[in-house]
Amino acid sequence: MPFERPTEHYDERISKIDKQICEMLKLRKQLSNNNPGFPPFEYISKWAETFELYEDFLKAVFGTLRSEEHFKPMVEPSDFRNHIPVLKSVEEGSLFYTINSIRQYSNASVVTFSIDWDMNLSEASSISKPYNHFELQIGEQYDCRMIHGGSHSGHASYNYVVSPPLPDKTSGLELMFIEYSKPFSDKKTGTKIVFRLE
Repeated sequence: MPFERPTEHYDERISKIDKQICEMLKLRKQLSNNNPGFPPFEYISKWAETFELYEDFLKAVFGTLRSEEHFKPMVEPSDFRNHIPVLKSVEEGSLFYTINSIRQYSNASVVTFSIDWDMNLSEASSISKPYNHFELQIGEQYDCRMIHGGSHSGHASYNYVVSPPLPDKTSGLELMFIEYSKPFSDKKTGTKIVFRLE
């Protein structure tokens, strides 16, 4: 959804402060090599008290600062060209992971990642969701982002936009899906599903 300005009001007296905030954000990125982590809660408690701010507000601010990459404009696939058959699968425990094909567009590719499991198995039926959140990694030259997906009993499917588009000849490419405990988290679960294309 496009962001809409929440109010027409703006106090021009604070514009210099807002500009300084932007300057400090840039400096913060540079000093941390764009990997700031998250301040210890003791720091947040102290800053909240010192500057008369709410702790949860500061937690939300620093949480947002960690996820700047997710605000990067995303390529909208356009001008569909063709499907590239992949037909690859990986089985891990009771879960079956597949990539059937890659959709090629003029400006991007779309990879569909599927997970299937048997709801009748005791280990699968004892949990409502046998997976967390997967991020796709192909290489530094590719921006990969999940655009949508969903699941129901025994099946989940997720679409990832990859830009620039993958080559039509995908031989040698490695598609790596890394599982995290939740979106925007650094906490990996240890599950890594790798598809090596031939």
